[in-house]
Amino acid sequence: MLQEFKKFILRGNVLDLAVAVVIGAAFKAVVDAFVGSIVMPIIGIVGGKPSFDAYTITINDSVIKWGTFVTAVVSFLIIAATLFVVIKSFERLQSLRKQAADTEEQNEPLTVGEELLAEIRDLLKAQGSAAPPAV
Repeated sequence: MLQEFKKFILRGNVLDLAVAVVIGAAFKAVVDAFVGSIVMPIIGIVGGKPSFDAYTITINDSVIKWGTFVTAVVSFLIIAATLFVVIKSFERLQSLRKQAADTEEQNEPLTVGEELLAEIRDLLKAQGSAAPPAV
């Protein structure tokens, strides 16, 4: 059972998931700092307060903290937009990298062995079309 657990833990997708979680947590910390230190103060200039957390409605001694919800929505939208830009940039970079690799592959000169194989192929094609059909 211990061997099976070791095999499970050392599988590639489990390690990839662990790395993704750690990077995601670090990314969240950066985005939270960006939202809390830059975006929300700018919004506070317009709204009068540096955060929406202070906005509440009180009805019969019950406090509805709608500002906290709005702050969470703004934070989510910023995180989603940031991820969108990062993923689109990564996809574009991958596309450019693939195009460059395809171009390099097409422009590479043939090796001596590849040239000989191409000549043999061409000779076999020529002989095949000139030879009478076998009965």
